[in-house]
Amino acid sequence: MSIEPPAPGEPRRPSGPRDPGDAWVVAPTGERYWGRFGAAGLLAIDPDRGVLLQHRVSWSHFGDTWALPGGARHEGESACDAALREAVEEAGVPDASIRPRVLSVFDLGYWSYATLVGDVTDPFEPIISDPESRELKWVPVGAVAQHPLHPGFAGSWARLRALLDVRPAVVVDAANVVGSVPDGWWHDRPGAANRLLARVAALASSGVPAAALELDEHTWFPEWSVVLEGEARAAEDADGTDVVRAEASGDDAIVAEAERLVAAGRQVTVVTSDRGLRERVTAARAAVRGPRWLLDLTG
Repeated sequence: MSIEPPAPGEPRRPSGPRDPGDAWVVAPTGERYWGRFGAAGLLAIDPDRGVLLQHRVSWSHFGDTWALPGGARHEGESACDAALREAVEEAGVPDASIRPRVLSVFDLGYWSYATLVGDVTDPFEPIISDPESRELKWVPVGAVAQHPLHPGFAGSWARLRALLDVRPAVVVDAANVVGSVPDGWWHDRPGAANRLLARVAALASSGVPAAALELDEHTWFPEWSVVLEGEARAAEDADGTDVVRAEASGDDAIVAEAERLVAAGRQVTVVTSDRGLRERVTAARAAVRGPRWLLDLTG
């Protein structure tokens, strides 16, 4: 493997200094891959309009093809951050409008490309904000393969398309999880709930390995619901987490949340060790994990 700087006219940011990551990686067999530290792109999926695609200009690598907004990662930058940054820079995608679902990484050892699949939570119109784009448009999922695709995207589309049907969600029985650790939670139930919510928020940001959700591969960002009851309802909201404050029975609220998510097509996991509740959510077609599963994931 060797590193080559880009030639004039090759991919770079439209203004400002060139990043050290803006360089070609040359494979032992001679193929060139853009991004000294790898590359990343965003597969934004809108439930009504489809996938956001970028029509690349003719002078770019494999020009006049269609692909995802993406580009070289910066040194020390996470794949998720890189994908969202590139989408902002190349297509004007508001990062607050994207909810990460899964991160898929194609890794050659000497170079990698990470695709972040993200759900559009606030519809937007893309904006050509980079000279590498001829056109940006929403393409129905079934019509993506009808376009002349960038070879790398064409080779991964079938695998990425299959991910669009997988929607994991986790419902947390907060009282049960908090009560599994004798750390004095009974003296300050809202505070104990806040600590749990902080741990869940960290997981919502970092993602969960596939094996933990009994999926085959990739890093997943499930939808998180944390059900609070009693005094714990005074806890604050948490980023990346839907906080459900039970008006009456916490168990009933957990079952209702699991049923809602299953009906919406989610693959639901409920975190609890309560035997009666486990039976009820299993009947609702949810999987069940004990508190230790969640605590181990959060460290």
